[in-house]
Amino acid sequence: MSVNTHAMGAGRALEVLHAGWAAQDSGGLISSWMLHGRPGIGKSQIVATLAEDIGARLFDLRLTTIEPQDLRGLPYYDHETRKTVWYRPEDLPDDTGSPSILFLDELTAAAPHLQPTVYGLLQERRVGQHVLPKSVMIIAAGNTVDDGAVAYEMGTALSDRLIHLQVVADAKDWLEHYAVQASIAPAVSAFLRARPDLLDTTETTLRRGETIACTPRAWERVSQIMLSVSDKSLRMAMIAGTVGAAPAAEFGQVAEEIEALVAVDELLSLPRSKRSDAYPKTLNGLVGLIYALVTGATAESLPDTIECMADIADVPAPTLPLGELRAFGFELLIRKALDQGLEEVFRLSTAYADYAATRAETGAL
Repeated sequence: MSVNTHAMGAGRALEVLHAGWAAQDSGGLISSWMLHGRPGIGKSQIVATLAEDIGARLFDLRLTTIEPQDLRGLPYYDHETRKTVWYRPEDLPDDTGSPSILFLDELTAAAPHLQPTVYGLLQERRVGQHVLPKSVMIIAAGNTVDDGAVAYEMGTALSDRLIHLQVVADAKDWLEHYAVQASIAPAVSAFLRARPDLLDTTETTLRRGETIACTPRAWERVSQIMLSVSDKSLRMAMIAGTVGAAPAAEFGQVAEEIEALVAVDELLSLPRSKRSDAYPKTLNGLVGLIYALVTGATAESLPDTIECMADIADVPAPTLPLGELRAFGFELLIRKALDQGLEEVFRLSTAYADYAATRAETGAL
């Protein structure tokens, strides 16, 4: 069966879950959630990011690796009361009052005999006599039978217990709402901005009978490789084994160009009047620079970062869409500043004031 709800990118799904947690925290909505999506789309990372954002302890249960007793607990005989009592599993949140997320991963791949135990968690928020506290948010995730992964059809008894979110690969959403927050390597972000079709190639890969597909999870691994392996030959072998030989070869050309041209620390250290010659003069180089500036921006470096972003329009490269690049960079930088409570830095920046005034004069605001 298809998931008949709105499809959304990972960033949008994270926003919805944030709203769901806020509603639950205020006592207005107590529900369980289900993230549907292909393998590698970023479902687990969405939940991990949410837990970090709200300061919640994350209880991660992989339902393909457990048995009903792992959720129900084990019985023992209480001689005093002459009753059987159940030891509660340590993998379930207790009543600490602090936020927790119970993540039931691979729900649709769980064996059918496990599902009745899961029903109680999703609907009544209990297993046996153990009731989950109100500070626990329950989120499940899984693939569908059409995703090339092991999965069972979800019955109505289970489906009716959940608010469903269909997560799909959306390069614009991933780059704007996830890549910066996750400190994705600038070369990866710049490449996927130019080749959004390579964010997720699962469907094409399955059709061709190939093993390795590009997915958001794979590109995040490429980012980790870029940031931790310095030897280019070894690095490219790892990247080819992560996203496939053809995408790796194409990505390698962009990565080499950005590495050769982008030097953020050097740019920020120069006086503003001497920065012009330090900017890259190619499209890939400038896009890589924008992502590097935004990813590395801190409260201390933000004033200089704003100046560098504003001055992109003055780079001596007349064939490039400099105004569009500058606006794109400021959009990312403002979003990060708002997330970190640094909007006051923008209010005090003369460079941003000049930029905003120019935009207003041209009718862009």
